[in-house]
Amino acid sequence: MPLVVPGINSGGSNQQSEWTNRLVGKKLSDSTSDSTSFARQDLPKEHRVIEPGSMSTQDVNKDRMNVHLGEDGTVTHVDFK
Repeated sequence: MPLVVPGINSGGSNQQSEWTNRLVGKKLSDSTSDSTSFARQDLPKEHRVIEPGSMSTQDVNKDRMNVHLGEDGTVTHVDFK
């Protein structure tokens, strides 16, 4: 029986890498997506945006996408925790 480690060799990592490729280096926008921004309305229903220095709960929800922003407002990384 193969070892299955959630997020490592299950479907979660594919979703994370897909969203990482779509978002990292872009700013979130309230309008439309283009080469330098991504529309918030196009994010998954279950998401939260985490800004530098902001507080966030430590509850685990593998279905929720966490979008981490840098000081300049661009997306630095994405995770599902």
